[in-house]
Amino acid sequence: MAAERPASESARAAGNKPRKGTLQRHDALWKPLKRKFLTQRNKGAQLPMHTHEIEQMCVVAKGPNHGPAPIPQEGRWTKVKEVTDVFGLTHGVGWCAPQQGACKLTLNVKKGIIEEALIETIGCSGMTHSAAMAAEILPGKTILEALNTDLVCDAINVAMRELFLQIVYGRTQTAFSEDGLPIGAGLEDLGKGLRSVTATMYGTSEKGARYLELAEGYVTELALDADNEIIGYKFVRLGPMMDAIAKGEDAQAALTKATGTYGRFADAVKTINPRKE
Repeated sequence: MAAERPASESARAAGNKPRKGTLQRHDALWKPLKRKFLTQRNKGAQLPMHTHEIEQMCVVAKGPNHGPAPIPQEGRWTKVKEVTDVFGLTHGVGWCAPQQGACKLTLNVKKGIIEEALIETIGCSGMTHSAAMAAEILPGKTILEALNTDLVCDAINVAMRELFLQIVYGRTQTAFSEDGLPIGAGLEDLGKGLRSVTATMYGTSEKGARYLELAEGYVTELALDADNEIIGYKFVRLGPMMDAIAKGEDAQAALTKATGTYGRFADAVKTINPRKE
């Protein structure tokens, strides 16, 4: 006659067995997943591959549904789950590997689609042609497509990367602007005449500074005082001048109307051409 187990041992043996409720919950989770997997496999769906060890494991239920953190977009706090959830207008700067030139890129994104693109470049003549291609390539693409598109110039590619980070993390210029900005807002950065705002200055230790172009326009004369220090300059607003000429105005009259001065230009002891003198 077999000896009876001690009460404590019997309790331990019983405790090692899975409870009936646990098995039912396991089956309730696993069987629907298994049916779904087999159905998709039979239909030829592309399913992720699992190792043998993973396939032998049971399913552990995922309790919390912790979604993405909300980000500010066009005056609203939104949870971005799909590319179509992305909105915003913003600017970014990129540069090429030798840092010979740079690009300022402005994008206006609505529902994940680039509806407007402004590409401005400096420092490299070839980069201007790359910008022309990018102006045709970018509009109509999703920001994810644009991120993975060769925009010909590394400076433009880097600018696209920097903008992507701003946009998807809710750091756009319109993050707190209700309804964002309309398509065409990018052109407002260019001002009258639709020309990029650039500054071109030059200087040497022996001959001093030369102002060549500022926000006001193309510099034609520098005003110097008795100590040969710069006290002002004369400039031409090329955009308005060309607009006037295009409307039929005489070129000399358009030039005169588009010319202005800054600083104490009238008090100059002498003036010089910054490109020649």
